[in-house]
Amino acid sequence: MKPVVTSDTPVESNFIGEAEAYALLAHTGFRPPRHGVIGQTLPFKTGEPVVLKGLGENLWHKSEIGAVEFLPFDSTTIGASATAMRTRVEAAGHRWLDALVCERIAIARTEGLPTEGFVSLARGEAGWVVLCGFGGLQAEALAKQAPPLRWPLAVTNPLDALEEFKRHLLGRIWLGQLRGTSALTTEQKLGDFFVELWQLAMLADAEGLDLLEMNPVVLDPEGQPCPLDALGRHCFPPAVRLGPPGDFLTALRQPSRVALAGISEKPGGVGRTILENLQRCPSLSGRILLIKPELTELLGCPCVPHVSALRKTPVDLLLLALPAPIAAQVLTDLIHQGGGARVVGLVSGGIGDGADQQELGPQLTRLLQETRTAGRWTPVVLGPNFLGHWVPATQLDTSFIPADKLKLPIRSVGELVLLSQSGAFLLCRRSRAPQLRFSLGVALGNQMDAALPDFLRALADDPKCQAVAAYVEGFGAGHLLETAQAAAQLRQQGVQVLMHRAGRTLAGQAAAASHTGAMAGDYELEYELLHRAGVKFSQSIAAFDAALEWLGAWPAMTPGPVALLTNAGFESVNGSDLLADERLKAAVLSPAAKAALLPVLAAHRLDGLVAPQLPLDLTPMANEAAFVAAADILLGEAGALVIGLVPFTKLLDTAPAAAAPFAMALAKLRDHHDKPVAVVVDAGTDYESYRDVFRSAGLPVFDRVETALLGLHTLA
Repeated sequence: MKPVVTSDTPVESNFIGEAEAYALLAHTGFRPPRHGVIGQTLPFKTGEPVVLKGLGENLWHKSEIGAVEFLPFDSTTIGASATAMRTRVEAAGHRWLDALVCERIAIARTEGLPTEGFVSLARGEAGWVVLCGFGGLQAEALAKQAPPLRWPLAVTNPLDALEEFKRHLLGRIWLGQLRGTSALTTEQKLGDFFVELWQLAMLADAEGLDLLEMNPVVLDPEGQPCPLDALGRHCFPPAVRLGPPGDFLTALRQPSRVALAGISEKPGGVGRTILENLQRCPSLSGRILLIKPELTELLGCPCVPHVSALRKTPVDLLLLALPAPIAAQVLTDLIHQGGGARVVGLVSGGIGDGADQQELGPQLTRLLQETRTAGRWTPVVLGPNFLGHWVPATQLDTSFIPADKLKLPIRSVGELVLLSQSGAFLLCRRSRAPQLRFSLGVALGNQMDAALPDFLRALADDPKCQAVAAYVEGFGAGHLLETAQAAAQLRQQGVQVLMHRAGRTLAGQAAAASHTGAMAGDYELEYELLHRAGVKFSQSIAAFDAALEWLGAWPAMTPGPVALLTNAGFESVNGSDLLADERLKAAVLSPAAKAALLPVLAAHRLDGLVAPQLPLDLTPMANEAAFVAAADILLGEAGALVIGLVPFTKLLDTAPAAAAPFAMALAKLRDHHDKPVAVVVDAGTDYESYRDVFRSAGLPVFDRVETALLGLHTLA
């Protein structure tokens, strides 16, 4: 039989009742109702309207069990009602806390409309988040008509919250913005209320809370927001993850020496393929070391028997292509010896995922955090399931994909970085778009140590980085908020951040967890947080690829009004449909631009056939010179230009040598106007060499107008 628990029995609890919650509110300027606990001096006169509330442990909905009563204040009546209320609370399984007496607030109302609000402050993977919407008994039904607003405090300020609340149905009711209504409050009072909310979150964090709810929140006759109930919860503070130092990217981009463990003397193995790819990097000639017992040299590379040899002659990058238990032991030895490699890539899986039967992942994670927290030397670890990375400028490739399956990327210097939790996704992008000017591509693997936010923070210190694209299947503990904060810093520096978030459904989350251990989360909250931080989301892989095509040629772009220049009517019509969007707008020609087009059209015998308007359809009667002249005028008006070239007309010479001057002329216009220009060649594979001419000029190339606009829409 369970012992009887009374209010005098000390019980450790994380529940915060209404009286304690009101005390917190009062510290930040809120005005909860006048109140007092029975047994103390109560601030009420006989006959004054009050509300009696029975407070019970973990009792979140008092009215459902008869723990709320409206009555005139009278000490005797109040005492008797409280005794009966205690019986009901305890019968419902809650430990009795107190009987709370509150003043009965006169509520400002609008006839026929709901006026009660709800505010929740919760701390989770996104940090502190404010949820604000309709409250009261019908809150759930009203939320379907007007969903509550969510404000992640890390990337939202009270002024932004006020502006969004003014557009919400509750805000419009409170401010009297509906026909036939009068204002119940003012913008100033609401602004003060939101400032107090942000202060309340700081206080709640300092007090060790992770939840504080106010429901309902009403307006008093003076228009002051007033919480009529408040409850909360204490929690244990979340563990603080200490990420790696930001200079680890240098070891990936420009390693002076690389060590590799797990290579076989026989060709075809993972380690052997990694070595073959490393040896194609000119700057690593004579700088590759193999960890191979019983050998002093293999395939032209010196060998050492154990990782201990790296203590005196450390390397920048150590790749462990070893079975999971052996790789874990080598990494442990490296950490214990206190030096040897700045960055370690764990190629194998089976560490920290579903195949990890020996708990190798948690053990290594604890070891890394313990040594880093203690200030001792700690390597930066990539993976497990680290499929590799590449640096096109130096031809550095650490993947285990044979060269006959995947060619080396084009040797170029770019400003675009591609990060991916899926190694296969990274390789597919590299294969599909070898022309893109990447500076770095990294497969993040399972992110046991170095994770997406660590890379974003490190890239914020790189003045050459202008755009980052990331494929994400989930966030580990602490990664989401850190990612948002790092992304916000990048956006403040003018760096574009593009993300495709896979695993948005339950099935997708389960599939992601099966191979990367990615953690499922609240996708809507993730989107809200990251979108506010400046991240651009793609809704499909096709949209991601289209946005990449733009960023690869113009990394710092922020799409402005778009002009379409075509030689086919269907491209103009379909493009116009896609530009009828509030985020991606069509450019509008000024009278001066229209006037400037008239002599151009006349010079190319297009007057009478082509109207000087957007989209500008030059018809199949236009040659390259007409396109260049028209593009020059349109770029003076638009923020971006998409040129559709249906190549079947005789007036366009599609032979690569003949098309090269046309492509270079368009590239010069792009540079002169400092605006992005893309080319669309809507045709079959017979015209791939024609497309390559424009790619060689550094222009983004698409096979459909809608694909080009899909990429712009994603970045808009």
